[in-house]
Amino acid sequence: MKTITVARGPQEAAAIILGCMRMPALSVSEAATIIQTALDCGVNFFDNATAYGNGEAETRFGQAFAQSGNKRDDVFIQSKVGLCFERNEFDWTKENILSSVDDSLHRMKLDYLDSVLLHRPDLIFEPEQVAEAFDTLEKSGKVRYFGVSNVPPMQLELLKKYVKQPLIFNQLQLSLEQSQLIDQSLYLNNKTTDMSIDRDNGILDYCRLHDITIQAWSPLQYGMFEGSFIDHPNFPELNQALQEIGDKYGISKAAAAIAWILRHPANMQAIVGTMNPEHLADVCTAANVKLTHHEWYHLYLAAGKYLP
Repeated sequence: MKTITVARGPQEAAAIILGCMRMPALSVSEAATIIQTALDCGVNFFDNATAYGNGEAETRFGQAFAQSGNKRDDVFIQSKVGLCFERNEFDWTKENILSSVDDSLHRMKLDYLDSVLLHRPDLIFEPEQVAEAFDTLEKSGKVRYFGVSNVPPMQLELLKKYVKQPLIFNQLQLSLEQSQLIDQSLYLNNKTTDMSIDRDNGILDYCRLHDITIQAWSPLQYGMFEGSFIDHPNFPELNQALQEIGDKYGISKAAAAIAWILRHPANMQAIVGTMNPEHLADVCTAANVKLTHHEWYHLYLAAGKYLP
């Protein structure tokens, strides 16, 4: 498995992360199997959130990890806090951050989390409270590293004014079909296409400038949660191009789509959410391939983009 060095963070983080959002659908033994499959493939990085199944994903992960018999120190376990769907609000208050981490540790039967991310912006967050919460979590040993999810540059700047700890991760949506992180600069000042609209405030380049590792979520999805573009009849040209790349390297179309993300010089991680062991082993082969400059553009243009 390809690993990356995270600035001011872990030195050998797997390039592919197993996302645990769908884990509540599995039995404990099935979840233990997917965890073991991930580890066998070199994926030692697991992403969770308090909002996934309203805590059920963390509970199932904790039960399954204990059953798997693996050592805690051999894995990197991350969770996210701040989404409170039961209250219909996002909450970055000190009280909620601290209680959410405690709940996560209890559900997963852990003494500490390797990283905690703030999960989508609280629209009325007070950075001083976030800073106090992070200080408490760091001093207590409950959290080693910190980051954010779906947070734009100026809110990161505001956080950094108060938070002492480095913010080393930002989870952002990216796939061949949902590539707005990349598109806007290509179509800059072009009134003939909506792809010139800046929807991300330059967050990709901001993260690269400030040594924040991007974790790409929904790497095989089109729309927000509409489904996978792999073998979808609406994306014939893209699937043909993925097949060509897959045939060349002996990997599947899905793995080729993940390889496209891993080829980007931002040195991103890709979060895959499959709970199927065979599919997980298949997409992990993406880490064995480095696409050429030409192949990266070939896939990008096959996804419906064009060079102005």
